[in-house]
Amino acid sequence: MGVGLYRDEPVFQAAMDSFFAALGNDGKQLRDEWLSAVPGPLFDDASRAQPLLFGLGHALGAAVIARGVTPSALIGHSVGELAAAAVAKVFDVGAAGRIMAGRSRAMAKTVPGGMVAVAGTVGDVVPHLVGDVVVGAVNTPRQVVLAGPAEELQAVVRALAAHGFACQPARARQAFHSPVCAGAAAEFEAAFDGVRLSAPEITVVSTRTGLPVGPEQASTPEFWAAQLALPVQFWAALDTLLAVDGTHVLLEAGPGGSCAAMTRRHPAVREKRAKVLPLLPPAGQDPGLDVDVFDRSLTQLATVLHA
Repeated sequence: MGVGLYRDEPVFQAAMDSFFAALGNDGKQLRDEWLSAVPGPLFDDASRAQPLLFGLGHALGAAVIARGVTPSALIGHSVGELAAAAVAKVFDVGAAGRIMAGRSRAMAKTVPGGMVAVAGTVGDVVPHLVGDVVVGAVNTPRQVVLAGPAEELQAVVRALAAHGFACQPARARQAFHSPVCAGAAAEFEAAFDGVRLSAPEITVVSTRTGLPVGPEQASTPEFWAAQLALPVQFWAALDTLLAVDGTHVLLEAGPGGSCAAMTRRHPAVREKRAKVLPLLPPAGQDPGLDVDVFDRSLTQLATVLHA
């Protein structure tokens, strides 16, 4: 999960270290656990996994730009949208530490919950929802993510399974992107107090709105904080991004390959008008592959751009 790139790519290492330093003592602990051979429950604990995912996205962006590649646009899923904002210089890395620490503190106070990916359309799934369970993300036309309090979510999953829907629990212990997080979103907004927010220097297509972030939105703390309690409209944002004429190359700046897998279902990719390349190997693979995957994807990008 980026450890090999950290060891061998100076710009990536410097960007990660700057973010860890901005987190203070928590950042040192996060760095040590990330670099350890056995990271333990790191990725099951959102208070640590989410800041790390932010750091990886931001540092990968810095490393790509340092190689002479400036993205024409950025898109991020959930916390990835904050990483995209940082790459676009909406706020600096010092502010990022404060913002991510505030996000983690706010989410720690929410009731236990979870998230479950469901193979189905919004229209298919919504009739089975009960209580505070909602659609927390629309990843593709036929994949949604449900979010809600733990017991209610389990009841919905049982009902969906009984009707033949395939359900896959996420590792989250909180109901991100649901009304359960409304209080956390309001508290999170306070983390932006005193933070200078600027218009994006690179277009950021928001998964909150499905549209490019405007200067006024970018400078409004509520715009960034409220996403905690609002659904991720990933497919709508992807539609906007890929509607622009021309050939598109999308670089996935994160581990796991989940966003790449979703993006490959888009008609633009299927019709070969767009290509998706990973900047990291799948999570759990040999860190020694990190640099090879990173370099290979940038080489493929250059080949496409100069074809």
